[in-house]
Amino acid sequence: MSLADELLADLEEAAEEDNFVDEEDEPAIEDVQEEMQLDLSVDSVKSIAKLWDSKMFADIMVKIEEYISKQSKATEVMGPVEAAPEYRVIVDANNLTVEIENELNIIHKFIRDKYSKRFPELESLVPNALDYIRTVKELGNSLDKCKNNENVQQILTNATIMVVSVTASTTQGQQLTEEELERIEEACDMALELNQSKHRIYEYVESRMSFIAPNLSIIVGASTAAKIMGIAGGLTNLSKMPACNIMLLGAQRKTLSGFSSTSVLPHTGYIYHSDIVQSLPPDLRRKAARLVAAKCTLAARVDSFHENPEGKVGYDLKEEIERKFDKWQEPPPVKQVKPLPAPLDGQRKKRGGRRYRKMKERLGLTEIRKQANRMSFGEIEEDAYQEDLGFSLGHLGKSGSGRVRQTQVNEATKARISKTLQRTLQKQSMVYGGKSTIRDRSSGTASSVAFTPLQGLEIVNPQAAEKKVAEANQKYFSSMAEFLKVKSEKSGIMSST
Repeated sequence: MSLADELLADLEEAAEEDNFVDEEDEPAIEDVQEEMQLDLSVDSVKSIAKLWDSKMFADIMVKIEEYISKQSKATEVMGPVEAAPEYRVIVDANNLTVEIENELNIIHKFIRDKYSKRFPELESLVPNALDYIRTVKELGNSLDKCKNNENVQQILTNATIMVVSVTASTTQGQQLTEEELERIEEACDMALELNQSKHRIYEYVESRMSFIAPNLSIIVGASTAAKIMGIAGGLTNLSKMPACNIMLLGAQRKTLSGFSSTSVLPHTGYIYHSDIVQSLPPDLRRKAARLVAAKCTLAARVDSFHENPEGKVGYDLKEEIERKFDKWQEPPPVKQVKPLPAPLDGQRKKRGGRRYRKMKERLGLTEIRKQANRMSFGEIEEDAYQEDLGFSLGHLGKSGSGRVRQTQVNEATKARISKTLQRTLQKQSMVYGGKSTIRDRSSGTASSVAFTPLQGLEIVNPQAAEKKVAEANQKYFSSMAEFLKVKSEKSGIMSST
């Protein structure tokens, strides 16, 4: 054999040995199925719910009844609170409530599996565990009791009773035997008694927490104070913890692989679910839990050294918490409309001189702009653009403005003509070789040659009469004309024109 063949043979032998060992260690599939069948075919509830018959449960309940029967507060403890004999009972009782909750869930599952033979739809109609157990005990085999049973009316609402009664009339369930019904009733009685014991423990813990941790109980309540003390391992350990860790006491880590995690609240413990935090709106609860955890840290340190057994520090801290809660929920202040502040720009330096004065005159308002900006009182203005924009021309183009003379043109603000343009206009207005009718606006039939009856042909100036009229108008009717004094030779009377 070659080296490669020997290596392959060794690997095959090693694989056969591993398979042989695995077959010896793994149980047979038939044995596993038999064990599952045994678990499902449990006869009595006591075989799966063993807390009720345990010695630990009985001892704690006996001690609780002893301390309740005394009806007197324990003497003041010198030193740590853990040295008090009743403190150990309180911690054990608080831990016992958690075990009772787990036991109730187991019993509820047992009853649900057994009673599904008679009424399988009841599980979806009554989701609460205790309500389901009480309803099963009242109904039993006869589902007709659902309508007129007063005990059922105290357990379920009227709407739920109506749905249950309608569903019970159409259910496909089978009648239970007497033995099965007895087992279900035994489980129901055990669950109700455990629930009653749990409430008894809560009452005892709440009544004794005012002695163990008075200040802490005032802030978060006796039940929550007992829970965080129990999970922290005592009041001394609780006083040594920072506030960020106290807030997380009691947090449940859930692994929801493949399911939605929107309903899961991470980093939320007993303090988050206490009454003082749950009374706030949901958006303020995390912030409130941080505040309450910080104050619980201070109260726990005061209680661990027995500085204030009357609870005055707890009342002061709770008042401070409530004041902050009220402050958070106050509506925002109404924003007042404030005027704009005065500008911080300083007064600009004013420049004088001829150049600045000329520029100011050139950029000033013209007479046309002044007329356009002027409006008459009590008159309806016409829109310049035939639209509802409110833009009008003011007094421009309106008659009856009250002015006799034409508006004077301000030489400083009129349009200026460059010297090059002035020379061009002068060249165009120059006449070479006589008057032409093309460049001016005179009549095309006008001529410098006139026919007279006496002399025949006569060369005359056709614009002489027009020039004479223009001179007269310039003298008497121009915008710059003044009053003239004319002395008549005949009458000597002063007349003014």
